[in-house]
Amino acid sequence: MTDMELAEILRSMYENARRNEAVCQVNLFGILYAKELQSSGCTIKHIVELSGIQSGYVSEISKGIKLSRYVVPRGDRE
Repeated sequence: MTDMELAEILRSMYENARRNEAVCQVNLFGILYAKELQSSGCTIKHIVELSGIQSGYVSEISKGIKLSRYVVPRGDRE
């Protein structure tokens, strides 16, 4: 997966988040795409910059990547 594809997914998850759930969606992005992010060769900062969301979300994606070792997404996003 390319850095631009990851950035587009991140932007989509962020923009489509319910009210007050943007941070949760950014964490979820880190969880769902942890392997792709780690193998992409790009920094998280670069992905965030490409996505156009605020740079402060870099730490939230990092948290999601760390959480990916311990959690399994349920599949329902309701």
